[in-house]
Amino acid sequence: MRANGSTVAPFDIASSDLPEHARKIRYTSAPEARSWPWPNAMEMLSSNTVLTKRCSLFVCWAVVSLLLFIKPVSSLVRLSLSQDDASYLVLIPIISAVILYLERHEIFRQVSTDVKLGGAFLFLTGLAAVAWLLPRNVPSLGLQLSGWILALVLLWVSGFAFLFGNAALKAAYFPFLFLLLMVPIPNFLLDRLIFLLEEGSAWITGALFDLVGVPALREGLVFHLAKVSIEVAKECSGIRSSMALLILALLVAHFQLRSFWNKVLFVACGLFMMILKNGVRIATLTLLAVYVNPDFLFGRLHHQGGVFFFVLALLLLLPLLFLLQRSEAKRRVMAEPS
Repeated sequence: MRANGSTVAPFDIASSDLPEHARKIRYTSAPEARSWPWPNAMEMLSSNTVLTKRCSLFVCWAVVSLLLFIKPVSSLVRLSLSQDDASYLVLIPIISAVILYLERHEIFRQVSTDVKLGGAFLFLTGLAAVAWLLPRNVPSLGLQLSGWILALVLLWVSGFAFLFGNAALKAAYFPFLFLLLMVPIPNFLLDRLIFLLEEGSAWITGALFDLVGVPALREGLVFHLAKVSIEVAKECSGIRSSMALLILALLVAHFQLRSFWNKVLFVACGLFMMILKNGVRIATLTLLAVYVNPDFLFGRLHHQGGVFFFVLALLLLLPLLFLLQRSEAKRRVMAEPS
């Protein structure tokens, strides 16, 4: 405070005549008032405003790219709604967006503009788009759709790199790698994958028959038993539940484990469970048909029992998850200074 050009020192007023909340009043001089952290608050407010603008621009980038790729995106939605082995496709971008939101504080801790990195991904987008525009390089419509969706994913990555920079893109590596599951598996690769699932399921089934002492003659994917003969057909590959199990394994590994190699081990065991659960299902239905009732091969357990064996595979993964988490906790304790 100033009176007649002089500076008045800070002072307190205390009076018993005043109410309790007003008995002590602190008057602060101008030099003390400047000690308040208003510059830091203004910087934080400005930083949040810039981040909000960048996020809004990225949303606009994503929406415009969807409009540019409206035909392949429409084909992707129809494919996901019409085929059981592709039903997960439309869920992948939603899950990726949720992960970006949940980890936004870590991802957007350091934000910048990286024109070179964004341009590199934009160049890859152009290459992918041009490759599928050339008719001689498109042997099938399924492969063409995979190429267009891959170009769309690269375009999203390009926009993110442009607006948020290299550090943010590194922090967001998982949701963008996870987004690659949105690309439909080409038919020739899908057929190969289904065949591998059939072979693996047949091997597990044969091993279980040997384990319980059931005589069975195997001819390729066909098993001849005393009363029935079964074939591990394409419909028995369990591709839909296997993809669901893989997606869950990836998400659990990302959120519950820290070590890269522990994550790899958990996902690898998830891949093995894809085959194990299928072999257990085939062997169980066959044994029930042989020793209880042949109708088990045509009943509800055969057509609708996949959920039970899917849950069984998840339960088998839980002990491994607990062991890996426990080992990581021990390592953290040992790493802490005493």
